[in-house]
Amino acid sequence: MVIIVNGETKEVEDSIAVADLIISLGLKPERLAVEVNRAIIRRAAWSSALLAEGDRVEIVNFVGGGEIVMPQL
Repeated sequence: MVIIVNGETKEVEDSIAVADLIISLGLKPERLAVEVNRAIIRRAAWSSALLAEGDRVEIVNFVGGGEIVMPQL
């Protein structure tokens, strides 16, 4: 299925969980925030939050000093 991650089209397996998407992108989850279709997904829900065709996912990485950085995908 196709989703949009940080503005880029990505092909992923059907019904992938947010947690699995993070792993598949090679990102370290410790300092990430995830939003799906403009709703923040709490870290505790990442394993159960399933993505669907056309979902828009925004992933941001928090860096010391309060700076927010978009991770390189």
